[in-house]
Amino acid sequence: MTESLRLGTRASELARTQSGHVADRVRELTGREVVLVTISTEGDRSSAPLDQIGGTGVFVAALRDALVAGEVDFAVHSLKDLPTADDPRLVLAAVPPREDVRDALVARDGLTLGELPPGSRIGTGSPRRAAQINALGLGVEVVPIRGNVDTRLGKVRSGEVNAVVLARAGLLRLGRADEATEVLDPIQVLPAPGQGALAVECRSDRTDLIDLLGALDDPDTRATVTAERTLLATLEAGCSAPVGALAEVAWGDDGDELWLRAVVADPSGSPSIRLSAIGVPTDAAALGLRLATEMLAEGADQIMAPVA
Repeated sequence: MTESLRLGTRASELARTQSGHVADRVRELTGREVVLVTISTEGDRSSAPLDQIGGTGVFVAALRDALVAGEVDFAVHSLKDLPTADDPRLVLAAVPPREDVRDALVARDGLTLGELPPGSRIGTGSPRRAAQINALGLGVEVVPIRGNVDTRLGKVRSGEVNAVVLARAGLLRLGRADEATEVLDPIQVLPAPGQGALAVECRSDRTDLIDLLGALDDPDTRATVTAERTLLATLEAGCSAPVGALAEVAWGDDGDELWLRAVVADPSGSPSIRLSAIGVPTDAAALGLRLATEMLAEGADQIMAPVA
C-alpha cells in the first residue's frame, strides 16, 4: 500500500481550506492519500502587530522547520507570507493557479469605501493597505487589527470598526465572497506581492515530490509572482512593508507580455511612488529587478526607512 503524504498547514480555517484544495488536486493527480498536519506558527500565537513580532516569515517558519525535520512531506503557504530569500534546504515546487488578487472591503450597512462617512474607522493589519487608503484622501481613520477572517469580520458586526479590508481570495476560498461590500480596484489599492497565490513547498532533496508536485504549477501564475517577489526582494522589503505590486500576463503585438505595476507609500499616504514596466513572462525576474531599481532611484528606500 502506498504511504500517505503528510501536508503541513496552519490551523486556521482559511489555511486548512487552502491546503485542502491542494490536497484534493494531489489525490486526483496521483491517487495517493494526503493527510493534513496542522502546525501552530508564531504569527498565529501572537496578537501583536506583525512588525513587532518579526514580520517576515512569522506565518511560515514553523512549517518550514517541520519540513526540514521530516515531520511533514510538503507544506502549503499563502505565497504573500513566504520570505523572498532563498532557503537552500527547500524548494518552491509549485505555484497553483492564482485566485482573485484584489482586496475587498467589508463595511457596515453595505457601504463602499467612497460612501463611508469621514471619520469612519477602517481596520487592517497591513501598512500597504493603510498607506494606499490614506492616499485616497477620504477622511477615514485606518486602525490596526489582527486576527483570522471571523475575528476581523466580527469587529465590523460589533461596531468596533466601520469596515475592514482583507484579501478577496480568502473570502472566495471560504465561500464568503458575498460578504464583501466592495472589491477594490487595483488602480486605487494594489495588492501585496503574491496575494491570491499559494506556495507548495517541499525539501530540496525530495526529488520524487518535486516532480509530483510540479504538476500543480501554473506558468502564468509563476511568472507574475516571480516578478512581484523579485521587486519586493530588490527593495529589501518584507511582507509587512508598505509595498503593493501586481503583475499580469496579457497578449501583445509580439506574443505574451508581462505588465508589472508597483507602489511604495508612507503609511500616512504621502509621499508615494507608483511606477509600471512591461517585459515578457520568460524574463519575469528581470522585470521585477528593473522596476524595483527605478523605484529605488526615485527614493523608495527613503519612504520605507521609517517603517523598517
